[in-house]
This record gives sequence, C-alpha cells and structure tokens, in this order.
Amino acid sequence: MIIVSDTSPINNLAAINHLHLLHQLYGTVLIPEAVYQELTDPNFPVAGATEVQTFDWIQTRAVSDRTLVEALSNELDIGEAEAIVLAVEIKAEVG
Repeated sequence: MIIVSDTSPINNLAAINHLHLLHQLYGTVLIPEAVYQELTDPNFPVAGATEVQTFDWIQTRAVSDRTLVEALSNELDIGEAEAIVLAVEIKAEVG
C-alpha cells in the first residue's frame, strides 16, 4: 500500500514511541520535502526527527505541481499542502 504522511502523525507517534505502527500498518510511508524539513529543522527539534533521517521505510519525495502547492498553501501549512499534492501525484491509497 502506498501512503503519504504529513508532519503530525510522524511527530505524535514518535513522541509516544509508537512510530513503528505506521510501518506495521502500511510498510513504506512517503513524506514530501516540506514535511522532512519541518521534522528536521535544527532550530525547532521535534520527535521523529531522527527517525525520518534514519528509517529506510520513511522516504522523502519531491512534489512536481508547485502551482497546486501554492494554491493549497493559502489555507494549509506547506507540509500539509505538499502532502496532499504528493498523494495526488502518486495516486496514494491513503493520505
């Protein structure tokens, strides 16, 4: 199954030491570059930062449709916008 995640599920599950549940349920989890940046910002350390950099089942992907990202960014933060666009682009089964 192909799924895309935004920041909150990874951050929250890592905070309670249950990030492994995403892997058990879905296998590979894709995140857009903005989510990776949100989770690994050295100025704002959060749970999940190490995991997105080291777990091979969490993979970062670039989004292509920057126009759609910009349109969605009027209502959502950049990580959420990119996650939605990535899910659409790869035809994810769960987003």
